[in-house]
Amino acid sequence: MASGFFAVLDDIAVLMDDVAMMGKVAGKKTAGLIGDDLAVNAEKASGFMSAREIPVLWAITKGSFLNKIIILPVAFLLSAYLPVLVTAILVVGGLYLAYEGAEKIYEFFFPHAHHKETPVLEKLSKEEVLAMEKGKIKSAIVTDFILSVEIVIIALSSVAQGPLLTQILVVSLIALLATVGVYGIVALIVRMDEFGTRLMNLNERDNSFSDAIGRSLIWALPKLIKSLSVIGTIALLLVSGGIFTHNIHFLHGIFETIPSMLVEFVLGLVVGFLMVLIISGSKKLWKLISN
Repeated sequence: MASGFFAVLDDIAVLMDDVAMMGKVAGKKTAGLIGDDLAVNAEKASGFMSAREIPVLWAITKGSFLNKIIILPVAFLLSAYLPVLVTAILVVGGLYLAYEGAEKIYEFFFPHAHHKETPVLEKLSKEEVLAMEKGKIKSAIVTDFILSVEIVIIALSSVAQGPLLTQILVVSLIALLATVGVYGIVALIVRMDEFGTRLMNLNERDNSFSDAIGRSLIWALPKLIKSLSVIGTIALLLVSGGIFTHNIHFLHGIFETIPSMLVEFVLGLVVGFLMVLIISGSKKLWKLISN
């Protein structure tokens, strides 16, 4: 009886060891995409009234958890019965990520001529503010869904050779950490200015140590969000290029003498700009046909 109990404990220990080992591999492969998830959501969660930032972020977080609940069972079923489809989804997702990264670069150098101005929140009615919040929350949850699919599929592909139970535990852990970690950090980022203001109001003395830190936090917030946007764009191209080189057969080992990170970035950039041309051309053609 006792020997059977210890055998079960030993099996659990071996399983946890496999989960930890494969979790490190999956974590490394999804790190770039999680970084982009952080950058995108920090940008989407900013721009609200101070009192509404946390409620809005909590609504997006709940939507992210719901996304994972939908995606994980479907991903495990596809991995078990249609693994080829998992690879196809991964490549299609890579095309989307490459397009998004290249489109951001294109927009930076050639901004749209009729770019909408950001409305001033103080001039909007309560109903208009709530409607704007709902729109941004919906947009953030849709973006999170697409990124979550990629995170789950990349994590799943990194543990595809392991037992089914190990796959489920590792991928579920990565998905949970991605949601909790990303939105926890985003919450800290969007409240930086509020925390800075509180530090400045700690005492009535001017140019105190707390004032200096508070002003630094307020000054750093917009720059941090902008830098995260740049890092996220680079991550999009790196992740998409990595998806192509690892999942499209004739791209395996391409340009072996060049650092793989550079190859993945350039490949993601080239494919991304091709997607921008195709999609923008399709939109123009559709307008001509519809008119």
